Amino acid sequence: MLLIQFSTEGGATGVGVLEAGTARVRPLAGVASTHALALAAIDRGRAIESLVREAALDDALDYDALAAQGRILPPLTHPDSAHCLVTGTGLTHLGSAESRDAMHQKLNRTEAHALTDSMKMFQLGLQGGKPAEGATGVAPEWFYKGDGSILRAPGAAIESPAFALDGGDEAEVVGLYVIAPDGTPCRVGFALGNEFSDHVTEQQNYLYLAHSKLRPCAVGPALRLGALPQHVEGESRLRAVGGTVRWRKPVLSGEDNMSHSVRNLEHHHFKYALFRRPGDVHVHFFGAAALSFADGVTVAPGERWEIESPAFGPPLVNTLSVQAAEPAVNVRAL
Repeated sequence: MLLIQFSTEGGATGVGVLEAGTARVRPLAGVASTHALALAAIDRGRAIESLVREAALDDALDYDALAAQGRILPPLTHPDSAHCLVTGTGLTHLGSAESRDAMHQKLNRTEAHALTDSMKMFQLGLQGGKPAEGATGVAPEWFYKGDGSILRAPGAAIESPAFALDGGDEAEVVGLYVIAPDGTPCRVGFALGNEFSDHVTEQQNYLYLAHSKLRPCAVGPALRLGALPQHVEGESRLRAVGGTVRWRKPVLSGEDNMSHSVRNLEHHHFKYALFRRPGDVHVHFFGAAALSFADGVTVAPGERWEIESPAFGPPLVNTLSVQAAEPAVNVRAL
Protein backbone atom coordinates (compact mmCIF):
# COMPACT_ATOMS: atom_id res chain seq x y z
CA MET A 1 0.00 0.00 0.00
CA LEU A 2 1.24 3.48 -0.95
CA LEU A 3 0.32 6.63 1.00
CA ILE A 4 0.61 10.21 -0.25
CA GLN A 5 0.78 13.26 2.03
CA PHE A 6 -0.48 16.46 0.42
CA SER A 7 -1.61 19.97 1.21
CA THR A 8 -5.33 20.69 0.93
CA GLU A 9 -6.80 23.66 -0.90
CA GLY A 10 -7.23 25.31 2.49
CA GLY A 11 -3.55 24.88 3.36
CA ALA A 12 -3.95 22.00 5.81
CA THR A 13 -2.26 18.61 5.49
CA GLY A 14 -4.02 15.50 4.23
CA VAL A 15 -3.15 11.85 3.70
CA GLY A 16 -4.47 9.61 0.96
CA VAL A 17 -4.08 6.15 -0.51
CA LEU A 18 -2.64 5.99 -4.01
CA GLU A 19 -4.91 3.53 -5.78
CA ALA A 20 -2.94 0.74 -7.41
CA GLY A 21 -2.43 1.15 -11.14
CA THR A 22 -4.05 4.58 -11.24
CA ALA A 23 -3.20 8.25 -10.62
CA ARG A 24 -6.06 8.59 -8.11
CA VAL A 25 -5.47 9.53 -4.48
CA ARG A 26 -8.26 8.68 -2.02
CA PRO A 27 -7.97 11.01 1.01
CA LEU A 28 -8.46 9.48 4.46
CA ALA A 29 -11.30 11.31 6.20
CA GLY A 30 -10.27 12.90 9.47
CA VAL A 31 -6.56 12.07 9.15
CA ALA A 32 -4.51 15.22 9.60
CA SER A 33 -1.05 13.88 8.74
CA THR A 34 1.02 10.73 8.38
CA HIS A 35 2.58 11.55 11.74
CA ALA A 36 -0.87 11.64 13.38
CA LEU A 37 -1.81 8.38 11.64
CA ALA A 38 1.34 6.69 12.94
CA LEU A 39 0.72 7.90 16.50
CA ALA A 40 -2.86 6.59 16.30
CA ALA A 41 -1.57 3.18 15.17
CA ILE A 42 0.93 3.13 18.04
CA ASP A 43 -1.75 4.14 20.55
CA ARG A 44 -4.13 1.41 19.41
CA GLY A 45 -1.47 -1.28 18.95
CA ARG A 46 -2.48 -1.68 15.31
CA ALA A 47 -0.74 -1.75 11.96
CA ILE A 48 -1.13 1.45 9.95
CA GLU A 49 -2.45 -0.49 6.97
CA SER A 50 -5.30 -1.91 9.02
CA LEU A 51 -6.32 1.60 10.15
CA VAL A 52 -6.19 2.83 6.58
CA ARG A 53 -8.43 0.01 5.36
CA GLU A 54 -11.02 0.88 8.01
CA ALA A 55 -10.91 4.64 7.40
CA ALA A 56 -13.66 6.48 5.55
CA LEU A 57 -12.47 7.86 2.21
CA ASP A 58 -13.18 11.28 0.78
CA ASP A 59 -13.64 12.01 -2.92
CA ALA A 60 -10.71 11.01 -5.10
CA LEU A 61 -8.07 13.53 -6.13
CA ASP A 62 -5.88 13.38 -9.21
CA TYR A 63 -2.22 12.82 -8.33
CA ASP A 64 -0.93 14.57 -11.45
CA ALA A 65 -3.06 17.63 -10.68
CA LEU A 66 -1.77 17.73 -7.09
CA ALA A 67 1.79 17.48 -8.37
CA ALA A 68 1.26 20.21 -10.96
CA GLN A 69 -0.10 22.48 -8.24
CA GLY A 70 2.90 21.82 -5.97
CA ARG A 71 0.71 20.20 -3.32
CA ILE A 72 2.58 16.91 -2.85
CA LEU A 73 4.45 16.92 0.48
CA PRO A 74 7.20 14.68 1.83
CA PRO A 75 5.44 11.49 2.97
CA LEU A 76 6.26 11.90 6.67
CA THR A 77 6.88 15.18 8.50
CA HIS A 78 6.69 16.53 12.06
CA PRO A 79 4.69 19.66 12.97
CA ASP A 80 7.90 21.01 14.52
CA SER A 81 10.80 20.53 12.08
CA ALA A 82 13.29 20.47 14.97
CA HIS A 83 11.73 17.14 16.00
CA CYS A 84 12.51 15.51 12.65
CA LEU A 85 16.08 14.21 12.31
CA VAL A 86 17.50 13.44 8.87
CA THR A 87 20.43 11.01 8.87
CA GLY A 88 21.90 8.29 6.73
CA THR A 89 24.46 5.61 6.16
CA GLY A 90 26.80 4.88 3.29
CA LEU A 91 28.87 2.11 1.72
CA THR A 92 25.94 -0.27 2.12
CA HIS A 93 25.22 -1.12 -1.52
CA LEU A 94 27.17 -3.57 -3.64
CA GLY A 95 27.07 -1.29 -6.70
CA SER A 96 28.17 1.95 -5.03
CA ALA A 97 31.30 0.97 -3.13
CA GLU A 98 33.59 1.24 -6.16
CA SER A 99 32.27 4.74 -6.87
CA ARG A 100 33.02 5.91 -3.36
CA ASP A 101 36.39 4.19 -3.41
CA ALA A 102 37.38 5.96 -6.62
CA MET A 103 36.46 9.30 -5.03
CA HIS A 104 38.77 8.61 -2.10
CA GLN A 105 41.76 7.15 -3.95
CA LYS A 106 45.07 8.59 -2.83
CA LEU A 107 47.32 9.87 -5.63
CA ASN A 108 50.37 8.18 -4.13
CA ARG A 109 49.98 4.89 -2.31
CA THR A 110 52.74 3.39 -0.23
CA GLU A 111 51.41 -0.11 -0.91
CA ALA A 112 50.39 -1.29 -4.36
CA HIS A 113 47.28 -3.05 -3.09
CA ALA A 114 46.39 -0.89 -0.09
CA LEU A 115 42.67 -0.53 0.60
CA THR A 116 41.22 2.92 1.05
CA ASP A 117 39.26 3.60 4.22
CA SER A 118 36.09 3.44 2.12
CA MET A 119 36.84 -0.06 0.90
CA LYS A 120 37.86 -1.18 4.39
CA MET A 121 34.47 0.00 5.67
CA PHE A 122 32.68 -1.73 2.79
CA GLN A 123 34.62 -4.93 3.43
CA LEU A 124 33.55 -4.86 7.08
CA GLY A 125 29.94 -4.66 5.91
CA LEU A 126 30.37 -7.63 3.60
CA GLN A 127 31.82 -9.66 6.46
CA GLY A 128 29.43 -8.65 9.23
CA GLY A 129 26.64 -6.43 7.96
CA LYS A 130 23.99 -9.15 7.92
CA PRO A 131 24.13 -10.78 11.36
CA ALA A 132 22.09 -13.80 12.37
CA GLU A 133 18.83 -13.21 14.20
CA GLY A 134 19.57 -12.00 17.72
CA ALA A 135 23.17 -11.07 16.93
CA THR A 136 24.63 -7.59 16.44
CA GLY A 137 26.43 -6.87 13.19
CA VAL A 138 29.22 -4.46 12.35
CA ALA A 139 28.42 -0.74 12.52
CA PRO A 140 28.09 1.06 9.17
CA GLU A 141 29.26 4.50 8.17
CA TRP A 142 26.81 7.09 9.58
CA PHE A 143 26.16 10.77 8.91
CA TYR A 144 23.84 13.60 9.94
CA LYS A 145 22.14 15.75 7.29
CA GLY A 146 19.97 18.12 9.33
CA ASP A 147 16.49 18.49 10.77
CA GLY A 148 13.11 18.55 9.05
CA SER A 149 13.76 22.02 7.63
CA ILE A 150 16.06 20.51 4.98
CA LEU A 151 13.38 18.18 3.55
CA ARG A 152 12.21 19.23 0.10
CA ALA A 153 8.93 18.07 -1.36
CA PRO A 154 8.63 16.14 -4.61
CA GLY A 155 8.63 18.63 -7.47
CA ALA A 156 10.46 21.30 -5.47
CA ALA A 157 13.93 22.67 -6.14
CA ILE A 158 16.86 21.37 -4.10
CA GLU A 159 19.06 24.35 -3.30
CA SER A 160 22.83 24.15 -3.29
CA PRO A 161 24.56 26.76 -1.08
CA ALA A 162 26.58 29.41 -2.89
CA PHE A 163 29.73 28.15 -1.16
CA ALA A 164 29.23 24.55 -2.33
CA LEU A 165 31.66 23.02 -4.82
CA ASP A 166 29.11 20.59 -6.25
CA GLY A 167 25.46 19.65 -6.05
CA GLY A 168 24.97 16.00 -6.89
CA ASP A 169 22.23 13.39 -6.66
CA GLU A 170 22.25 10.15 -4.69
CA ALA A 171 19.32 7.83 -5.42
CA GLU A 172 18.43 5.89 -2.27
CA VAL A 173 15.76 4.07 -0.33
CA VAL A 174 14.77 5.87 2.87
CA GLY A 175 13.36 4.49 6.11
CA LEU A 176 10.69 6.62 7.84
CA TYR A 177 10.12 6.28 11.60
CA VAL A 178 8.11 7.68 14.51
CA ILE A 179 9.22 7.15 18.11
CA ALA A 180 6.49 5.76 20.38
CA PRO A 181 5.71 7.33 23.79
CA ASP A 182 7.72 4.56 25.51
CA GLY A 183 10.78 5.29 23.33
CA THR A 184 10.33 2.40 20.89
CA PRO A 185 11.32 3.26 17.30
CA CYS A 186 8.41 2.38 14.98
CA ARG A 187 8.99 2.03 11.26
CA VAL A 188 6.19 3.69 9.32
CA GLY A 189 7.48 2.58 5.92
CA PHE A 190 9.92 3.29 3.11
CA ALA A 191 10.22 5.89 0.35
CA LEU A 192 12.50 6.94 -2.46
CA GLY A 193 15.02 9.66 -1.69
CA ASN A 194 17.52 11.99 -3.33
CA GLU A 195 20.27 12.32 -0.72
CA PHE A 196 21.76 15.43 -2.30
CA SER A 197 25.45 15.93 -1.45
CA ASP A 198 28.59 17.92 -2.31
CA HIS A 199 30.84 15.24 -3.75
CA VAL A 200 33.68 17.58 -4.76
CA THR A 201 34.06 18.70 -1.15
CA GLU A 202 34.01 15.07 0.01
CA GLN A 203 36.54 14.10 -2.65
CA GLN A 204 39.11 16.57 -1.30
CA ASN A 205 39.36 14.59 1.93
CA TYR A 206 37.00 11.99 3.36
CA LEU A 207 37.07 13.89 6.66
CA TYR A 208 35.01 16.52 4.85
CA LEU A 209 32.16 14.00 4.56
CA ALA A 210 30.25 15.70 7.40
CA HIS A 211 30.42 19.06 5.61
CA SER A 212 29.38 17.53 2.28
CA LYS A 213 26.20 16.05 3.77
CA LEU A 214 24.79 19.23 5.36
CA ARG A 215 22.50 19.91 2.43
CA PRO A 216 18.79 19.80 1.58
CA CYS A 217 17.37 16.52 0.32
CA ALA A 218 14.12 15.19 -1.12
CA VAL A 219 11.95 12.23 -0.11
CA GLY A 220 8.84 10.70 -1.64
CA PRO A 221 6.40 11.10 -3.16
CA ALA A 222 4.87 7.85 -1.86
CA LEU A 223 5.34 6.06 1.46
CA ARG A 224 5.35 2.30 1.03
CA LEU A 225 3.88 0.43 4.01
CA GLY A 226 5.19 -2.96 5.06
CA ALA A 227 8.57 -4.61 4.55
CA LEU A 228 11.13 -3.46 2.03
CA PRO A 229 11.25 -5.90 -0.92
CA GLN A 230 14.40 -7.98 -1.04
CA HIS A 231 15.06 -6.69 -4.55
CA VAL A 232 14.21 -3.11 -5.53
CA GLU A 233 14.78 -2.13 -9.13
CA GLY A 234 14.41 1.25 -10.78
CA GLU A 235 16.23 4.04 -12.56
CA SER A 236 17.79 7.41 -11.81
CA ARG A 237 17.82 10.01 -14.60
CA LEU A 238 19.11 13.52 -15.14
CA ARG A 239 17.38 15.74 -17.68
CA ALA A 240 18.96 18.82 -19.20
CA VAL A 241 17.05 22.11 -19.02
CA GLY A 242 15.58 21.38 -22.45
CA GLY A 243 14.23 18.00 -21.30
CA THR A 244 16.77 15.67 -22.91
CA VAL A 245 17.94 12.76 -20.75
CA ARG A 246 21.70 13.23 -20.50
CA TRP A 247 22.45 10.61 -17.83
CA ARG A 248 20.66 7.54 -16.57
CA LYS A 249 21.56 4.56 -14.44
CA PRO A 250 19.77 1.55 -12.95
CA VAL A 251 18.86 1.73 -9.26
CA LEU A 252 19.23 -1.54 -7.38
CA SER A 253 18.41 -1.69 -3.69
CA GLY A 254 16.82 -4.02 -1.17
CA GLU A 255 18.86 -6.48 0.88
CA ASP A 256 19.70 -8.65 -2.15
CA ASN A 257 21.80 -5.73 -3.34
CA MET A 258 23.14 -4.55 0.04
CA SER A 259 26.04 -5.51 2.29
CA HIS A 260 23.98 -4.68 5.41
CA SER A 261 20.55 -5.79 6.49
CA VAL A 262 17.92 -3.16 7.20
CA ARG A 263 17.67 -4.52 10.74
CA ASN A 264 21.39 -3.95 11.28
CA LEU A 265 21.28 -0.40 9.94
CA GLU A 266 18.29 0.39 12.15
CA HIS A 267 19.99 -1.08 15.22
CA HIS A 268 23.10 1.06 14.82
CA HIS A 269 21.05 4.22 14.45
CA PHE A 270 18.53 3.70 17.22
CA LYS A 271 21.00 2.23 19.72
CA TYR A 272 21.62 5.84 20.73
CA ALA A 273 19.09 7.03 23.33
CA LEU A 274 19.27 10.48 21.74
CA PHE A 275 17.38 9.05 18.76
CA ARG A 276 14.59 7.50 20.81
CA ARG A 277 12.86 10.68 21.98
CA PRO A 278 9.07 10.09 22.06
CA GLY A 279 7.14 11.63 19.20
CA ASP A 280 10.17 12.41 17.04
CA VAL A 281 10.31 11.61 13.34
CA HIS A 282 13.39 10.04 11.75
CA VAL A 283 14.20 10.10 8.05
CA HIS A 284 17.10 7.69 7.50
CA PHE A 285 18.81 7.19 4.14
CA PHE A 286 20.03 3.64 3.55
CA GLY A 287 22.90 4.39 1.15
CA ALA A 288 23.30 5.34 -2.48
CA ALA A 289 22.27 2.91 -5.17
CA ALA A 290 23.30 5.27 -8.00
CA LEU A 291 24.89 8.72 -8.34
CA SER A 292 25.75 10.71 -11.46
CA PHE A 293 28.95 12.21 -10.01
CA ALA A 294 30.61 8.80 -10.16
CA ASP A 295 30.24 8.95 -13.95
CA GLY A 296 31.85 12.38 -14.20
CA VAL A 297 28.57 14.30 -14.45
CA THR A 298 28.29 17.87 -13.15
CA VAL A 299 24.69 18.93 -12.63
CA ALA A 300 23.75 22.44 -13.78
CA PRO A 301 21.09 24.70 -12.23
CA GLY A 302 17.67 24.03 -13.71
CA GLU A 303 18.42 20.43 -14.59
CA ARG A 304 15.96 17.84 -13.32
CA TRP A 305 16.43 14.56 -11.49
CA GLU A 306 13.95 11.71 -11.80
CA ILE A 307 14.26 8.74 -9.44
CA GLU A 308 11.78 5.99 -10.15
CA SER A 309 10.94 2.45 -9.06
CA PRO A 310 7.71 0.51 -9.72
CA ALA A 311 7.70 -0.55 -6.06
CA PHE A 312 7.26 3.08 -4.98
CA GLY A 313 4.74 4.49 -7.42
CA PRO A 314 5.30 7.94 -8.98
CA PRO A 315 8.86 9.17 -9.56
CA LEU A 316 10.66 11.57 -7.25
CA VAL A 317 11.32 14.65 -9.38
CA ASN A 318 13.38 17.67 -8.31
CA THR A 319 15.47 20.38 -9.95
CA LEU A 320 18.77 21.92 -8.90
CA SER A 321 18.97 25.54 -7.88
CA VAL A 322 21.85 27.54 -6.39
CA GLN A 323 21.30 29.95 -3.52
CA ALA A 324 22.53 33.52 -3.74
CA ALA A 325 25.72 34.24 -1.84
CA GLU A 326 25.15 35.40 1.72
CA PRO A 327 27.24 37.91 3.66
CA ALA A 328 29.89 36.46 5.90
CA VAL A 329 28.45 35.32 9.22
CA ASN A 330 29.78 37.33 12.12
CA VAL A 331 29.35 36.03 15.64
CA ARG A 332 28.22 38.63 18.15
CA ALA A 333 29.76 38.44 21.57
CA LEU A 334 27.29 38.83 24.47
